Amino acid sequence: MATKNQDNLAKPVNLRIREDVRIVIDRAAKIRGKTRSDFMIDAAYRAAEDTLLDQTLVKVDAESYQHYLDILDQPPSGEGFARLMNAPKPWRD
Repeated sequence: MATKNQDNLAKPVNLRIREDVRIVIDRAAKIRGKTRSDFMIDAAYRAAEDTLLDQTLVKVDAESYQHYLDILDQPPSGEGFARLMNAPKPWRD
């Protein structure tokens, strides 16, 4: 008889949330065609991935890093920049 790998079994997670938060989650889950649990698992998983990716260290050689710094030190220019700088400012009348 084959035994199931314990690492592959779903484990329960219990959460206490306010009713108003649960209602919003349920509405969003329904729009996505998901159960509350599936919606919450997907959202938590995406947030976890984003958090881990924010902690990723990117290493480059000294020459590549200097090239990156040189680009950052260049003054902005180009048609898009000029258009942006000349666009009307909504906070000014």
